[in-house]
Amino acid sequence: MRFSVALPTAYEGLGYPVGMVRDPSSLHRLARTAERLGFDGLWANDHLVTPAFLRGESPHFYEAMVTLASVASVTQRVRLGTAVLALLLREPVLLARQAATLAALSGGRFVLGLGLGAYPEELAETRPEAVGRPRAELFAETLAALRAHLGDARIPIYVGGHGTAAVTRAAREGDGWMPGWQPFDVLTERIDLLRRELAAHGRDARAFAIAPELSATIAPRHEDAVRRYESSRFVRHRLTSDTTGRDQSLMTASNLVGSPDVIREKIARLEALGVDECASLAFPAESIDDLEDQWAMFVELL
Repeated sequence: MRFSVALPTAYEGLGYPVGMVRDPSSLHRLARTAERLGFDGLWANDHLVTPAFLRGESPHFYEAMVTLASVASVTQRVRLGTAVLALLLREPVLLARQAATLAALSGGRFVLGLGLGAYPEELAETRPEAVGRPRAELFAETLAALRAHLGDARIPIYVGGHGTAAVTRAAREGDGWMPGWQPFDVLTERIDLLRRELAAHGRDARAFAIAPELSATIAPRHEDAVRRYESSRFVRHRLTSDTTGRDQSLMTASNLVGSPDVIREKIARLEALGVDECASLAFPAESIDDLEDQWAMFVELL
């Protein structure tokens, strides 16, 4: 199984304190650290518009594609991806050119993760003409235009989303599926559905990536990791903003939180389910140093 980490392009106020990524050079620092530690990739999250509840705090948000182009120049090996880009906010012709350029500049290391977008106000402010249209229909239309303009550029496209409709969409239109965390029993059901959908579309499941976005916190003692995770702003934000219907009481158990032995057990369970990559692992942290420490501790248990 591969392991990749989240680059904090648009996490201030959502999972990290406002001001943590004030210095943009910290993104280069983190990219070099991830590559040195042996992580498989770096994934940038995406917000074009600051969420309404954060506008009084002025978080530092960095556009995902531009950031990854910059990060490509200071790394050699790690894959670079978007986890996930809000496709409905993007003009497909320009995005196709950006993606093809980034893939070329990075030596083919780019993976394009796409989703519907988490905050309705972003769509209202960036594409008001699209408000009221079914988002799944708009996604399929925009993705078709994107693929047409990508031409021969060989860029893996991972489709995000939690529910059964997202699974069907990924099986039909993507090269991989990037859900957020799910209770293990639900994830098992979704992966079974994914395999049935891939078969129904005549696709080879062995060539399709299952790459959930999880969060992680590690400590020598399990209870200390749980306490740190559950008191983090990262979890507080999820508890107040998650509209997916997931059972929030299972969040800690369903993510890579705990002592090294507990996390190894969870990784083994994910491997048994057929997960290919723990993608865009997000570690609650209060500073860049803190984030790097968590990354280093995690690598030691692998």
